[in-house]
Amino acid sequence: MTAPPDANEVMEDVTVVERSLDDPELFALLYDRYFKEIYCYLAARLGSDLAEDLVADAFLLAFNGRRGFDPRRGTVRSWLFGIATNVVARHRRREGRRLNALSKVAAEESADGHEDQVISRLAAQASRPELVRALKGLATGDRDAVFLLVFGGLGYEEIATALDIPVGTVGSRINRARKKLRKALGDVDPIGEWRWTS
Repeated sequence: MTAPPDANEVMEDVTVVERSLDDPELFALLYDRYFKEIYCYLAARLGSDLAEDLVADAFLLAFNGRRGFDPRRGTVRSWLFGIATNVVARHRRREGRRLNALSKVAAEESADGHEDQVISRLAAQASRPELVRALKGLATGDRDAVFLLVFGGLGYEEIATALDIPVGTVGSRINRARKKLRKALGDVDPIGEWRWTS
């Protein structure tokens, strides 16, 4: 006789949310499923030192607000990323300080020879400050859309759900951000590079 499938594998996200209203412990299934993605997104936005606490905050907000989840508006995954983005908004000042710090950091020491280290430092000094300044110069909504795309791995529809905006607006924000970043970096498209290397 085959063992029954694990509830974690069988129960759909929407069902978990609905059933967790009567059985709150079921919500832990969503935590287990999405912790890593939400953690990575928050770590990319605000640094790993804050991510663990903030991912807990995001899931607590989701748990407390689960009664308001509407499956007609999007997936549980995009709903969770929307909550995580709101957590980022509360820490936006810290994000600004982190971007300032990144613009001043020299390239990390590599295991390569001295010549490679010098080249790495020059490349980092030549591109990182401009990239950081360009990211800081983006409108908040544009930056959120770019970071959800790049660090969250969300598609346009999921970003639209997460930010509670139309899909067309997502496309506009990402295109506007891409143009500004390309201009700041001498026609280099960091969004395209990030998407394939992140």
